[in-house]
Amino acid sequence: MPKPQRSPGLKPLRGVPGGRRQELLKWNGWGYNDSKFIFNKKGQAEFTGKRYRLGGMVLPTFKEWMEKTFGASLDHKTTSRATLNVNDVPPSIVKEEFLQDLRATKISYSQDAEDRVFRAHGHCLHEIFILREGMFKRVPDIVVWPVCHEDVVKIVELACKHNLCIIPFGGGTSVSSALECPEEEKRTIVSLDTSQMNRILWIDEKNLTACVEAGIVGQDLENQLAESGFCTGHEPDSMEFSSLGGWVATRASGMKKTIYGNIEDMVIHIKMVTPRGIVEKNCQVPRMSTGPDIHHFIMGSEGTLGVVTEVTIKIRPVPEYQKYGSVVFPNFEQGVACLREVAKQRCAPASIRLVDNAQFQFGHALKPQVASIFTSFLDGLKKFYITKFKGFDPNILCVATLLFEGDREKVLQHEKQVYDIATKFGGLAAGEDNGQRGYMLTFVIAYLRDLGLDYYVIGESFETSVPWDRVLDLCRNVKERIVRECKEKGVQFAPLSTCRVTQTYDAGACVYFYFAFNYRGISDPIHVYEQIERAAREEILANGGSLSHHHGVGKLRKRWMKESISDVGLGMLRSVKEYVDPNNIFGNKNLL
Repeated sequence: MPKPQRSPGLKPLRGVPGGRRQELLKWNGWGYNDSKFIFNKKGQAEFTGKRYRLGGMVLPTFKEWMEKTFGASLDHKTTSRATLNVNDVPPSIVKEEFLQDLRATKISYSQDAEDRVFRAHGHCLHEIFILREGMFKRVPDIVVWPVCHEDVVKIVELACKHNLCIIPFGGGTSVSSALECPEEEKRTIVSLDTSQMNRILWIDEKNLTACVEAGIVGQDLENQLAESGFCTGHEPDSMEFSSLGGWVATRASGMKKTIYGNIEDMVIHIKMVTPRGIVEKNCQVPRMSTGPDIHHFIMGSEGTLGVVTEVTIKIRPVPEYQKYGSVVFPNFEQGVACLREVAKQRCAPASIRLVDNAQFQFGHALKPQVASIFTSFLDGLKKFYITKFKGFDPNILCVATLLFEGDREKVLQHEKQVYDIATKFGGLAAGEDNGQRGYMLTFVIAYLRDLGLDYYVIGESFETSVPWDRVLDLCRNVKERIVRECKEKGVQFAPLSTCRVTQTYDAGACVYFYFAFNYRGISDPIHVYEQIERAAREEILANGGSLSHHHGVGKLRKRWMKESISDVGLGMLRSVKEYVDPNNIFGNKNLL
């Protein structure tokens, strides 16, 4: 029987096209096809494309940093497959009876190999490595594109009727193996792509809420709300590509959570389709005392219970004023002490992030070529003032980047308060440009992994939350554990092991790690990498850190769930799963 092709009628998103995403986005790497780090003919690093401020700029010191940090060389280059070989893709196995019922609903679908592979993974290191060099053993058999809540109801009903497995797909930015298809799944796997459910259904200016379909991606949500003078303020590092439904499903957090809150603070109402029916509250109020909050069964459920279709979320007027800043501290300990005091006084700006020295050097290596002699002279003066006049050691100092926003007068008062606190801990104001550049790099750093893979360097990020009194110990011990594990596992070159304190709370902070190494001479680098990452996670837990602050659990971290929430707690989650989805229609095997 000839394989059905993709059905017509898909409409593109403004930022990321929903149907043929691979026409705009890389099929085996991060982000847009036209945006990437390369080494030009002169051997200098540059960033291509015009989507980012760094686009078209030369980074004169990056090559030297990469060679010094990893022992990497432009002479040692790997090659990844340029295009997908559809013959390598596992065949689509879908019963005709289901296809007939699906066609009757008029819902768009595809059995095309490229469409299926694109939705078979997130962005874990091992997933991208597989795409560059091989193929997944199991991929979705069919992709469906509902355009509204009612379409999702129909799809779930058909899945129950035909005993299919559904894996919801939002923005595809998961870093927890949540989107990988279980290899042992024998049923037809349906990838339910929510990208066509991308409308703002209504905006309530009196209550400052908006009802939004769950497939909208972050940049489109903020852009469309801004047309009416509003924002959500929720800005995870992945906001260009991640979806509202994905934020809910993973209990996401954004860089400006100090003002706007995490996703659980922003959600007013959720509508979710499950095999048992629709879950939602009967009213849209700021708080209810009606037993355990059903929203907290949904948030963090990672596609195991159903599909989030609509979310009512808090909105705020677009802030009238925004100002960046930065502070240099003599060492990481002083920087952490400052952030602790800022949190204690509850005066944190919209965003405050403290990077250690290794990450400061990393960011410095990404500094574009200076066009002006005067600018270069000023940079030299700043460096002289900080290192020579003030005596900061360039190999120990660390930097905090700041973002203030709101009413102009209040921002300026707030800024003075934070800088006054920083001064008490030896901090020196380092200017708006450094702060702004730090936040700009947030959206391009993810592209660096693809460049690293071209030169035998593999890397990943992971995160945790930790009480204030354990921050320094955890940061030091995890970084030291990574270095030790690399040596024991035969990694020939010293790894990059670095962290930043990226969000603050009354009782603790979120800590974000980067870890990378040169894998030349290692026969199975992904296995070695996963052993080291596992050891790092064990070290985090041993030092009082959480299993995850905002990346979620997926399949990557579920081995530690019992330890994290107790045997009884895990049993409670299993009981909810068994009631809501007794036939495991949502069988991605995350969490449990």
